[in-house]
Amino acid sequence: MRVLARTWSSLRAITPAAIYVLGLLSLRQLQAQSAETEYPRMAPIEQYLMERNAEIELARSAAPEAITGDATILVLGRHGYETAVEGKNGFVCMVERGLVGPSDWPDYWNPKIRGADCLNPPAARSILPIARMRTAMALGGASREKIIESISEALREKKLPALEPGAMGYMMAKGSYLTDKAGHNAPHLMFFVPLSDANTWGAGLAGSPVGSGPYWFFSEKASQNHKGFPPLRIFTVNLGRWSDGTPTSTN
Repeated sequence: MRVLARTWSSLRAITPAAIYVLGLLSLRQLQAQSAETEYPRMAPIEQYLMERNAEIELARSAAPEAITGDATILVLGRHGYETAVEGKNGFVCMVERGLVGPSDWPDYWNPKIRGADCLNPPAARSILPIARMRTAMALGGASREKIIESISEALREKKLPALEPGAMGYMMAKGSYLTDKAGHNAPHLMFFVPLSDANTWGAGLAGSPVGSGPYWFFSEKASQNHKGFPPLRIFTVNLGRWSDGTPTSTN
């Protein structure tokens, strides 16, 4: 998704998600928008939920059928993500809401966010548990500060798994809605890497196809203030085709 790739490449101090959302917006634009956010609090939970079969279909469209056909599919319930389909290839596909994005992202509570994502086995084992924990806490009424504090503590005490090498995710669904700002979607891949310096991948440099942002679930400031957060960047690479093989120019 264009938004994901472009936002991560432009952010330096705070970051909207990857949920996640990466976009063309600059940090200054995001800071100005956050002051005028239309989503200061959680909407009625019904607005975040989807019809079950529609959610399964959207989740499966995050990656090519050869991957998602045998993947585990999660759907969002009133208390967090639930398993709708048991897979057998280790991939886990889901439709992320803004709640998996950084806590200071203006679209955090936006009930329109629908980010289809399919995590590979290493990401499903090490990234997904954080997404599930923070989503469940948010739906349960926990404050953003409490969520950050709890996950920081869980990482510090090794109650959450460490990042596995090779963790990545597919976000190639035509039907995703990733932000209210700029273009709302574009197919891309995300790579979770234990680095603090985006220049290692040439991310964000003029002409580079690689975008970058800090920890998927937390802002740069939160990552700096909580020692429990490991060094981690998300690198994104834009793609020219959707998961069904059609070029982006036809969407």
